Amino acid sequence: MTQTLPDEYYKWIEELQELDFVLVELTLYLDTHPDDTTAINQFNDFSYKRRVLKQKIEEKYGPLQQFGNSYSNAPWQWSQGPWPWQI
Repeated sequence: MTQTLPDEYYKWIEELQELDFVLVELTLYLDTHPDDTTAINQFNDFSYKRRVLKQKIEEKYGPLQQFGNSYSNAPWQWSQGPWPWQI
């Protein structure tokens, strides 16, 4: 199954990857600076932005993750792609 996806999809996936990068970096920073409330607020802000973007992507293109991390409508959407190697 080869599926052509619009540019919007790739733009959103790239934004999601950018947010993930920021969250990983903030997590590492907060591991050594647990009382930095500015960083905690940034972490919470970026976490919220990621959840909103992930929901927007999944509503339009289907689940991004499996194992209970994404909601699925009926019929089961996980197999509807695109698969990771197709993007």
